[in-house]
Amino acid sequence: MFTNCFKNNNKLSVNKSTYVSNVEIALFIDQIKSNIWAFGIPSWLFGITDRSIAAFADGYLSPIEIFQLLTASFFFLSWLYLKPEESFNSNDLDPSQYQEYLARTQANKLQVKKLHMISQEYILPFPYICQIYHLLSLKHLETVHSFSLNNLKIFKISHFQPTSTGGIIKFQTILDSPANPLRIWRQPIVEVDLILHSPYTVELSIPVYNNKRIIVIFHAFPLNDSEHQFFIDIYSNLEWPKPLLQIILHFASCLTLFEDLPYLRALTDKNVGRLFNLSRASNHETALLFKRFVELYGSGGEPTKLLEGREES
Repeated sequence: MFTNCFKNNNKLSVNKSTYVSNVEIALFIDQIKSNIWAFGIPSWLFGITDRSIAAFADGYLSPIEIFQLLTASFFFLSWLYLKPEESFNSNDLDPSQYQEYLARTQANKLQVKKLHMISQEYILPFPYICQIYHLLSLKHLETVHSFSLNNLKIFKISHFQPTSTGGIIKFQTILDSPANPLRIWRQPIVEVDLILHSPYTVELSIPVYNNKRIIVIFHAFPLNDSEHQFFIDIYSNLEWPKPLLQIILHFASCLTLFEDLPYLRALTDKNVGRLFNLSRASNHETALLFKRFVELYGSGGEPTKLLEGREES
């Protein structure tokens, strides 16, 4: 489970005396350096791509073009190894300030952002209930995402557990094709976890090789009857180079969202809101988590007003 991938350091003691501002400045400078380094990665990739297109445009590579490509690639690899580390030492701050600086930077490294890979945010012109139905219905993995998942099949629901705010369903998937690119990440048969944490948060936990996992957290918030805000956060403890992994995950996330758009539009046209009635909810085992959502949040007939009602309370 995502919550067991790391332990939050809730017992960290932080001195709130007059020198805190210096520590905040130190942390802020570190953050600026990290942001500059992260911004440089897509910039270098754009430059290499641009030079490659220009070099191959005439179907002939001159020695100068080869040299330019090799130089750009060398600088890009060098940039990856220039990831900024902690830039302050005991000579830059007072001993007490430096101890707090170390404690807070180390605590940050042990928290969620250590495993965080990418974030994406969208405002989609579809009702929130369509997104919830889509996230909690397993069969769409075989149909809507048949291209990106290369005909992945769900062949067994192995576990279902209701919780006070949602539920957990575990299902086994199989990769039929020996050429399926997903074999880069995982075994042919794995058990995937889908967790409903709240009316707005769904977690998908996918095992990969060597007891590693890729965990996707979806947040969907209704804005009005016809729009919702959609957040995608992906975490992983894979020991791949993080920039490379981020590029792959961004591409995969965009591809799956592109596949979702026609499906969400079709759900909107079909008035999927009628399914948020317990008497009409499917009893099929692949829809158990959606049915649990309906039991907890949808029987009132107005699931799109969940956020508003929660804020008022």
